[in-house]
Amino acid sequence: MRHPEWPTRLAALLSAAQTRPFDAPRWNCARFAMAAVEAVTGERPRVRVLPDLAASADSAGFPQIPPVFARMGDVVLAPDPDRLGVVVDAGRAAFVGPRGLTRLPITDCTTAWRIG
Repeated sequence: MRHPEWPTRLAALLSAAQTRPFDAPRWNCARFAMAAVEAVTGERPRVRVLPDLAASADSAGFPQIPPVFARMGDVVLAPDPDRLGVVVDAGRAAFVGPRGLTRLPITDCTTAWRIG
């Protein structure tokens, strides 16, 4: 279930992460996706670290959906290299990049998870 103030909470996360660069152990795509899930649901997701990102994301128990049906606050996976992000508006998702958040079209994503 989504937190009643999830849009405000997600916007605050995106604002704070806008210029935060990738840092492998401290700020990476998995940490960003978990922070987004917490912003949207109000709860920290329970995730098992598995050999690949898709399997790790699946372990949180959220249903997989086609990326074209993802809505704001849902988590997505983009390939080459694999990375998790969050849908920020109709048709775009944000990902952690070298100098802060980058945005890609949802059509570049291969998998999505419905959050809440």
